[in-house]
Amino acid sequence: MEELNNIDINKINDQAMTMVMEYGPKLLLAFVTLMIGLWIIKKLVAVASKGMNKGDTDQTLAPFVINLISWVLKILLFLSVASMIGIETTSFIAIFSAATLAIGLALQGSLSNFAGGIILLIFKPYKVTDLIEAQGHLGVVKEIQIFNTILLNPQNKTIIVPNGAVAGNSIINYTTEGKLRVDLSAGISYESNIKDAKDVLMKVLQDHPKVLKDPAPFVGVSELGDSSVNFAVRPWANVADYWDVYFGINEKIKLALDEAGITIPFPQMDVHFDKDTK
Repeated sequence: MEELNNIDINKINDQAMTMVMEYGPKLLLAFVTLMIGLWIIKKLVAVASKGMNKGDTDQTLAPFVINLISWVLKILLFLSVASMIGIETTSFIAIFSAATLAIGLALQGSLSNFAGGIILLIFKPYKVTDLIEAQGHLGVVKEIQIFNTILLNPQNKTIIVPNGAVAGNSIINYTTEGKLRVDLSAGISYESNIKDAKDVLMKVLQDHPKVLKDPAPFVGVSELGDSSVNFAVRPWANVADYWDVYFGINEKIKLALDEAGITIPFPQMDVHFDKDTK
C-alpha cells in the first residue's frame, strides 16, 4: 500500500513537472508580453492624444477617439496573449461573444449611453466649451466621453450626465448663436414720469461696455402692477459676459433711478375703515 502511494505521488510530481515545463515558459512569455503590450499601448495613446491636441482635431471628438483606440488595442492584446497561452482564438472569440451578449443584456443602460455618445458625435448638438442645459443641469461641456458627458456648472461642480439620457431628450445650447438676451425688470411708482424712467433705463444699457449694440437693447412697459409700473429691461450680451451684464445692470439701474429722483416702490396695501353710523 505504501509503495502504491509512493507511485501515485511520483506520478503526480512527474505530471506537475511536465505541465510546468510545458506551460511555464508560455505563461511567463504571455505575462511579459501583456506587461510590455500595456506599456506600448499607453505610449501610443499618449502620442495619439498629443498629436490630436496639437492638430486641428475637434476637441469634442478627440477624447472619444482616444478612449476607443485604447479599448480596441487592449482587446487585441488580450486575444494575442490568450493565443500564446494555448487558448484557441476561435473558441475564445465564441466565449467572448457569448459573454459580451450576456453582459450587454445586463448592461443595457451602458450600451444605450455608448450609442448616445455616437449620436452626439455624429449630429453634434453641442461641443466642448459650449454652455448647455441638459437633464435639468446647466454647465459648460468639459468633455464628451464614451458613456458620459462631463459638465462644469457655475458653482464649479463637476456633473456627469449619461449620454443616452442626453441624446434622447431636449438640449438647450446657449452658445450656438453666440449671444444671449438678459431678461431683467424694474419698477417705478405711479407718481414717477414713465418717459423719464425709460430714458434713464435705456442710458444704463447703452453705457454698459458689455451690452451689445446689435441686437439693440430694449426697454418697455411690461405691466401696470398693484403698486408699481413695471418695465421689461432687455439687454443682449455675449455668452461669456452674461452674468457680468446681469448683475452689473441690476446695480446700475438702482443707482441711476436714485440719482434721477425716480422712486422704486415697495409692495404696500392701503386699508380703509368705514365708521359704522347707526
